[in-house]
Amino acid sequence: MILLPTTLSMAAAAAILNIWLSLRIGKVRMSQKILHGDGGNDLLMRRMRAQSNFIENTPLALILIAAIEIAGKGGIWLAPVAAIFMLGRLAHGLGMDSATPSRLRMIGALCSLLVLLGLATIAVLVTLGVI
Repeated sequence: MILLPTTLSMAAAAAILNIWLSLRIGKVRMSQKILHGDGGNDLLMRRMRAQSNFIENTPLALILIAAIEIAGKGGIWLAPVAAIFMLGRLAHGLGMDSATPSRLRMIGALCSLLVLLGLATIAVLVTLGVI
């Protein structure tokens, strides 16, 4: 049996973070009585985009982490990298609440993109037999 502790931990964290993002959307929907779409509400639109962005990026990170773990190349560095990705997604979600440029959004996006780039690089290097 293959155990993928980093992948499983990250998947659990992703599920919890996605629930949190959903609840934040629901809170605006309830308070503004918006049943469908964004109803022209700017905050609701930003929160919906924060969750969509999370859903667009997180599966790629999970796939790369799982593949690196399955290849036996994870090591002790993989869990902290996964944590940085998740913290970046959290920061991005919070930063999206601002109608103006937000440091949290920028930091979150940068963390996420750098982690994805790093994981993709490792995956290619593993595939080539370099590491």
